[in-house]
Amino acid sequence: MLESLRNIVQEVNAAKDFGEVLRLIVHLVKQVMNTGMCSVYLYSPSTNTYVLMGTDGLNPDSVGKVHLSTREGLVGLVASRAEPINLEDAETHPNFAFFPETGEQRYRSFLGAPIIHHRKVLGVLVVQQQDRRRFDESEESFLVTVSAQLAGVIAHADATGELDRLLNPREVAIHERIYPGVASAPGVAIGTVVVVAPSADLNAVPERRAVDIEAELCQFRQAMEQTKRDIRALDASMVGKLSDEERALFDVYLRMLDDHAMGGEVIGMIKEGLSAQSAWAQVVLGHVRMFKSMKDSYLRERASDVEDLGRRVLANLQQGETKRTSFPEHMVMMGEELSAASFADVPLEKVAAIVSVKGSRNSHMAILGRAIGIPTVMGAVDLPWGRLEGEEVIVDGHTGQVIVSPREELRQTYMQQIYEEKLLAADLEKLTDEPCVTADGHHLSLWVNTGLRLDSQLSLDRGAEGVGLYRTEIPFLMLDRFPSEEEQRKAYREHLEMFAPRTVTMRTLDIGGDKDLPYFPIEEANPFLGWRGIRICLDHPEIFLVQLRAMMRASEGLNNLSILLPMISNVPELESALQLIYQVYDELTEEEGYQIEMPNVGAMIEVPAAVYQIRELARRVDFLSVGTNDLTQYLLAVDRNNPRVAELYHACHPSVLRALWAIAEGARGEDTPVSVCGEMAGDPIGAVLLMALGFRVLSMSATNLLKVKAILRQVSLSEAEQLLEEVMLMPDAGLVWRHMEKALKKPEVAALFRGSSNVH
Repeated sequence: MLESLRNIVQEVNAAKDFGEVLRLIVHLVKQVMNTGMCSVYLYSPSTNTYVLMGTDGLNPDSVGKVHLSTREGLVGLVASRAEPINLEDAETHPNFAFFPETGEQRYRSFLGAPIIHHRKVLGVLVVQQQDRRRFDESEESFLVTVSAQLAGVIAHADATGELDRLLNPREVAIHERIYPGVASAPGVAIGTVVVVAPSADLNAVPERRAVDIEAELCQFRQAMEQTKRDIRALDASMVGKLSDEERALFDVYLRMLDDHAMGGEVIGMIKEGLSAQSAWAQVVLGHVRMFKSMKDSYLRERASDVEDLGRRVLANLQQGETKRTSFPEHMVMMGEELSAASFADVPLEKVAAIVSVKGSRNSHMAILGRAIGIPTVMGAVDLPWGRLEGEEVIVDGHTGQVIVSPREELRQTYMQQIYEEKLLAADLEKLTDEPCVTADGHHLSLWVNTGLRLDSQLSLDRGAEGVGLYRTEIPFLMLDRFPSEEEQRKAYREHLEMFAPRTVTMRTLDIGGDKDLPYFPIEEANPFLGWRGIRICLDHPEIFLVQLRAMMRASEGLNNLSILLPMISNVPELESALQLIYQVYDELTEEEGYQIEMPNVGAMIEVPAAVYQIRELARRVDFLSVGTNDLTQYLLAVDRNNPRVAELYHACHPSVLRALWAIAEGARGEDTPVSVCGEMAGDPIGAVLLMALGFRVLSMSATNLLKVKAILRQVSLSEAEQLLEEVMLMPDAGLVWRHMEKALKKPEVAALFRGSSNVH
């Protein structure tokens, strides 16, 4: 049955819409299982029932009309139990219910499997047989497997609104849709979507209407003619290099572009009001799906030819495109995979929010969003971004939600929140020059995580006392090659000068995991457990040594540099890195005559192994810095960038708190300074817990600095330590969080808690 399953998955993937997916599933499953009927029931939240939405064998007129409540009939029983039910004689079961409109009186045997996604029953897949038949174990397993495959498709249809439109076709009004993502830069914004798509990517073409149909037709015909000239030129260049049979493909390309073929389909869609690019992409992708669904392997392979042709025409269409000059005042930049280059033609002052389908909290775009205070959501995997051009959306950078077509009441609620956040920001500005001293007189140092000039300037404006984490990978990400020693020196010097005499802690190159350089790709099955951080630097001393030289040379005359080594997991690794640092220092001072003080060197504690060797590591360095993002991720075995398991990621988890306590104790035992530079430090509740654990230097995004200062000035150290003592006895993160929130939500600091969910 494996081959049958592959065929089903292949055809479903090639389906043009969700309705066709359901029709294909019931037809193909019925065929493979050689049974009399296959049906699919889907859950409708509006009626709290399971609705018959697809069938091959029952009365087709009953589709959309049969509603079963939970536990009603055998379908309801499968849904309520969330497990398969296999009956040889269904009529004898006490839950059997007869629905004459379906015509199911002909069927006696029954096999139903729940369709489950994230613990939620989305529907039930059913097969039935006229005669008494006990479906065997392999058939039951097959149906369960198909249901599991179907679950993801239904969940996606639910997220994009297709499921709602199918279940409620008579409802004209489009309800608001809420799409989850990864909260990447705090704040809330309401704006109009502007889709930013990469060039010559058929799947990335947004659905846009034609403003001027005649102009679109003209542009399309010009692109087609240019593509035909390109193909004829390519054909001529291949004479003598390819056989006549191989060159025949170029003639096929030309015929496909004819007005009687794909070209004609596109012209028809443009005349109906679609833009040339949107029409072309839809037609090409439709043909690609058709070829991919064919059983003949030769014809299936032709899908790549159609795709290639599609990209050629699209590239010519995009070259002839008039450069966009007008943008809405409050624009939400949205795309499949946004990068810093996306800002090239966009006026920054008009950008209200950033939303990317791909990417993570550590993506350059997310770092940029935090640096300039723009609400940002990354990893919104189910977002139908290509169809949202011009739509009004709410972007909640605190929770990671993107709300499309919001109700007026919800819109007003968020407008009030935006107004309150502006008032809070203005109020917090008064604390810029105030010291961070607790209610009982204990001083904490608030530093910043930075990497961009814009971010650094904002940090200084908000009273940062130093840089706890300077991301040196930023200059590497901005280029299409490794930066030279001098290029690095200039970049580092600029930041060292900007903050002097304050300390700037520069983390050595930290790539790998979810931070890849385009010119140094790292492909691994398990990147977070693979080749990253210090491991790459030690394996490539030619890169590491150049960076160390650039850092130390940049510090000459300033002497405010500290060097931080990422992803240290054992003592030999640390000693190898220290040896190279001393080597560079000796070369620069003794051989080349630079007047440089030896910088302080620290190790990042972000791997569980380092927690259990904290004293051994602390003895060998000048300071320690805890990266709570990775430490939490590794301790809880949760990818912090994966929205599917986001609710399991919580820096207030008892295991994380106990690890932090062990780090603080170990560092104190060796008299080694220790700071925190992860997201937990920038969260009001997280900061209170870290203070109670014994950390006195907290480094965070500049946008969070004043919020953290405000709450720490309202709380006494003794109060924080009492709270820590209470929560350390609690068994789960939710209890810890609620206890802290209740204890700290004083009237004067209540507004500071909005968005604190970022750490959990």
